[in-house]
Amino acid sequence: MVVLDPVKPGGPYEVMAQQILGRKNFTLRIHDVLFGDVWLCSGQSNMQMTVSQIFNATSELSNTAAYQSVHILSVSLNQAQQELEDLAEVDLRWSKPTLENLGHGNFTYMSAVCWLFGRYLHDTLRYPVGLLSSSWAGTPIEAWSSGRSLKACGVPRQGSMPSDLETGPSEYSVLWNAMIHPLRNMTLKGVIWYQGESNVNFNRDLYNCTFPALVEDWRQTFHDGSQGQTERFFPFGFVQLSSYLSGATPNDGLPQIRWHQTADFGYVPNLRMPNTFMAVAMDLCDRNSPFGSTHPRDKQTVAYRLHLGARAVAYGAKLTFQGPLPQKIELLGDMGLLNLTYSQPIQVQRHNKIFEISCCSDHQCKWLPAPMDTFSAQTLALNVKSCRDSLAAVRYAWTAWPCEYKQCPLYHPTSALPAPPFTAFITNQSPGYRSKVAK
Repeated sequence: MVVLDPVKPGGPYEVMAQQILGRKNFTLRIHDVLFGDVWLCSGQSNMQMTVSQIFNATSELSNTAAYQSVHILSVSLNQAQQELEDLAEVDLRWSKPTLENLGHGNFTYMSAVCWLFGRYLHDTLRYPVGLLSSSWAGTPIEAWSSGRSLKACGVPRQGSMPSDLETGPSEYSVLWNAMIHPLRNMTLKGVIWYQGESNVNFNRDLYNCTFPALVEDWRQTFHDGSQGQTERFFPFGFVQLSSYLSGATPNDGLPQIRWHQTADFGYVPNLRMPNTFMAVAMDLCDRNSPFGSTHPRDKQTVAYRLHLGARAVAYGAKLTFQGPLPQKIELLGDMGLLNLTYSQPIQVQRHNKIFEISCCSDHQCKWLPAPMDTFSAQTLALNVKSCRDSLAAVRYAWTAWPCEYKQCPLYHPTSALPAPPFTAFITNQSPGYRSKVAK
């Protein structure tokens, strides 16, 4: 393998490779070569949805003229039992964006989240961006993980999803082998990831290990494969899952996966997931999506929130890229209030059921609504008088469908970024006790 020295962003260039064997001179020329940042986009169906499937599709498909230095590539759907050295095939070779290749068909190419993310980045960077899409609908994280990372999390050595849950390949490592490992020699700027729906009811309790392990393993593999040109801890962004209708029975699986996506911290970057960024999407629900509520059509906002994280984490921009989190929790028992102080200013819209408290008596606990009482620029008080026993925990937006479209009760006032869901224990019942939740 020939590794070129880094080149400043720009182009187009012609790259020539020459080999002399005896009296024969072999020359290969590659035209229209751009140098810039390459981002890999991977995951399941919400990453695979094409530009033709999203809101304002006609307008988005025609908006390509200003983005001819954003090049796109889409990997074909393939699986393998062993790690492949090269891709078996591609659906779309490195290409300039066109109406046809951005909206080739449903769940084919080009990934809308990937394209829009790259487009937003290009608006800021003003130099070439390469977008590499490798995703497959209905696939669990185990299919995208190497055997090494699955072993590190104690995932059973052999396994696949139950047939009643399976819609895409689920055998362990088959997509890592065929659709990720062959890309390891590429020099990446970073990765964005949209996956998790297929793990709501499959190995859900392991996701707080399998996802951080995947991030770490991909980082090591691409760093080694590129002979060190891909940063060892390259930026890794992901979408915290959106909302979808799960039937009449309340399902705790989706909020648990959202929490596990952060390695149970509630925010990123954190100690287990350094140099990562997250786009909260629980407020981007779409009950009327023709592709099912699991597939909301507003991918523009998803990509915009992702690109804010990339600008901050990957490019060092000083900007707000995540919504407000509670820094401390103070129980004012004599007043029947639980006071939350946030890390950022908050914009509040009253909602009496989205906060809940765990009220415990005789070793049995139940979740009760905690209505909003008073609030200020950075604090919010919850009415907890309904709990006459021990108050053990508080949680926010812990449901599959916490709010309607862009109508969650807590946002950052200027960036319009939603507060992410969280859960926190209250470990001391004395009045005035302060519990630190997040930094």
